[in-house]
Amino acid sequence: MASTIALVAAGPLSAQVALITGVRLNPTPTGVEVVLETLAGGTPEVLTSQDGETFIADIVNAQLRLPGGENFLADNPIEGISAIAVTAVEGNQVRVTVTGATAVPVTDLVVENGQIGLRVTPSAETVTVPPPPTETETSPETETESETVPTDGESPETSPETESETVPADGEIIELIVTATRIAEQITDVPASISVVGEEKIAEQTRLTRDLGTILSQEVPGLSVGTQSASTFGQTLRGRNISVIIDGVPQSTNRNAARDLRTIDPSAIERVEVLRGPTAIYGDGATGGVINIITKRGRGEGLQAETTVDLNAFPTNVGETFGQNIQQSFSGNFDNFDFALNGSFSNSDAQFDAQGDRIPPDPNGQGGLSDTTTLNLLSKVGFNFTDSQRIQLTLNYFRDNQDTDYTSDPIVNTIPGRQQSRTRRGLDLDESQKTETLNASLDYSHNDILGSSVQGQIYYRDYFTRFFPFDARTFANLGNTIFQSRVESEKYGARLQIDTPIVDAERANLLWGVDLVRENTEQPVSIFDPVAFDNSNGLVYDKTGNRTWAPLQRQNNIGLFGQLKWNVSDRLVLRGGVRHERITVDVNDYTTLAGNRIEGGELDYNATVFNVGGVVYPTERISLFAGFSQGFSIADVGFVLRSAPAGFTVEQLNPEAQKVNNYEIGIRGNYARVQASLAGFYNTSNLGTSFNQENYEIVRAPERVYGVEFALDAQPSDAWALGTSFTWSEGGADFNEDDDYESPLNGFRISPIKITAYLENESLPGWRNRLQALYSGTRNPTGQSFGLGEVESYFTLDFISSLNIGRGRLVLGVENLLNTEYFPVVSQLQGLDTGYTAARGRSIRLGYSFSW
Repeated sequence: MASTIALVAAGPLSAQVALITGVRLNPTPTGVEVVLETLAGGTPEVLTSQDGETFIADIVNAQLRLPGGENFLADNPIEGISAIAVTAVEGNQVRVTVTGATAVPVTDLVVENGQIGLRVTPSAETVTVPPPPTETETSPETETESETVPTDGESPETSPETESETVPADGEIIELIVTATRIAEQITDVPASISVVGEEKIAEQTRLTRDLGTILSQEVPGLSVGTQSASTFGQTLRGRNISVIIDGVPQSTNRNAARDLRTIDPSAIERVEVLRGPTAIYGDGATGGVINIITKRGRGEGLQAETTVDLNAFPTNVGETFGQNIQQSFSGNFDNFDFALNGSFSNSDAQFDAQGDRIPPDPNGQGGLSDTTTLNLLSKVGFNFTDSQRIQLTLNYFRDNQDTDYTSDPIVNTIPGRQQSRTRRGLDLDESQKTETLNASLDYSHNDILGSSVQGQIYYRDYFTRFFPFDARTFANLGNTIFQSRVESEKYGARLQIDTPIVDAERANLLWGVDLVRENTEQPVSIFDPVAFDNSNGLVYDKTGNRTWAPLQRQNNIGLFGQLKWNVSDRLVLRGGVRHERITVDVNDYTTLAGNRIEGGELDYNATVFNVGGVVYPTERISLFAGFSQGFSIADVGFVLRSAPAGFTVEQLNPEAQKVNNYEIGIRGNYARVQASLAGFYNTSNLGTSFNQENYEIVRAPERVYGVEFALDAQPSDAWALGTSFTWSEGGADFNEDDDYESPLNGFRISPIKITAYLENESLPGWRNRLQALYSGTRNPTGQSFGLGEVESYFTLDFISSLNIGRGRLVLGVENLLNTEYFPVVSQLQGLDTGYTAARGRSIRLGYSFSW
């Protein structure tokens, strides 16, 4: 038993209190070992007792410090054991309970050098435990029979939003995901590429930046590099659009504002699942894939709290760049009731590049991150009526507001040659750039209605974003005005899905259901006085009125779907599905900024899409997959209607949904200390979702995108970890429809090669350090169209360090450690030099978080 207990040296802990930082279950020939990974800061005393079929070990003078402050629970880890739990008790005490199925288990206790372990054997009255299965006896299918949660401590739940991992009888952690199929699935059973970014990884990356787009670009192959702005414009997944979902609520609007990843703070997120590749499982929009954001929920017995405070600045300009972030969370689980409250407030001051120059607050015309305050409030309450029934209410409010005295100097557009953007002080703008969203959802689940599992949801999303003003006096179709636009959108929706076993629930099941969505979106503008603007040399914006730019669009969606999974054998899993979607867009008569009277009307879309694929397991640790899937999206109707010519009518658009056909093959390996994946994809579409601005017809330009993605993670020892990822893609359009695809897709769609790498080490017990690198390559497609300019390569290096101190953790993050001067890809592609904005220079973030 002693050989299985990891011994670690004493760290800088509070007086004589042992910290339990991990729980491991190791199979034995007669049962299972429970090993508590403990920082030896004191001498724990263990008191044992029993209650009915439960063995109890109370560890005195100890605190539970699992990641995120959660407890540990494993249901049915082996035959004959109903549950093993490790929970925090008031007064520096931790309780371990082992419950037998029908009788108290036999439990041997070992305390050695401050470390604690228990050898558990089911009572002979309960079961005769067979020896551990060999590799040929264990299959991926049998592993899913025991759905329990290991070291993250989260209790199993019927709702697919919260099931992330399971511990089968052999002790291996199996990750469950919900994005690909809308129900909890073992990740290796899905014939598609999926990335999961967990809470610890997100928290680690926030030591560098709180921009979710940048965080995910470091962690997810296939996702293009971050834009370093408030906008996701130019950040695609496999060269196509992304559908962003938060707890089942879609964040997109039918007048695309490119702010979908700026609607939640990372501190509210439990994990992010990214399905890479087209899918129609959630409906319109995911032609490139889905980013499914799942927020934190109540966990742990009793009330738990966590506080985080961090400060950040640029070393070259500390006084002007000083920023703060405060985050507070409360969560708890009381019998059948659980809740989570999370609030965060951050303030970002000025940002500077590697040369010490202030970065304009409106880079690329898409909204910067300087001089910005961000507030996020999350509330989630759940109640379990029975073991099979649960109801959950979630509210999430987010506000991003940029209040600045600086703007981008237009003088650079008049200087010959490529000029870096500059800042000008003296901006007078009452209505600042802002994004504000409210998500509300009510979820209900029942695990057994006539043998089927039923999940239902109703939701509401209120969305508002305001852009920076634009001088359009040289554009006749924009009314020769100076205006500032905003997108206002409301979305109501409902989902119902039923998971029905077919003959044998372990062999086949059918997921079927319906989605309903109604969205009302418009894009009005504020008009400004041109005289005041000119007299101030472009700094003063005096509002004179409001006008309509994109008219109110009332969109209704109804989607019907069915998805069949068949476990043909222990080594083969097949699945296939179909979805039919009908969409109507209704627009009233309106007048454009140019004064053109446009007749309204109704547009009708419909699409039927399919998917089919399979997974083969040559060995227990390797899976091969291949699949065909279709995604679809409708055009951005408001984009063209806002500049429609005189005499135009809405029904002249004659819309048709874009349908994307995706072919993919891949291989995954999952070993104890090495995890790797390799995938290749090829997708095509017969038409795009944009309109020709001259004749206002759909651009019927067939497209194709193809690429390769690779990811590798390794843990050579308990103290070391390293990994890398590689992303390459290319794409073209066939404007002549001669199958040559001779016109390359622009750089806002197709990113250069992206390579990431990291090296992580636990230098001392409780002290971890990480170096991570990102390389963005070159791309120089031929052509003169917007976004087809040359993109130069760049390389960045970041450093992250964390140290456990007392009941908390001290963290240090240094972004752009080498202070490299470079320009993000999106900045390099801008046509005007006011958008040619340098990236952030070296910045430092120092923080402390603690649980109480």
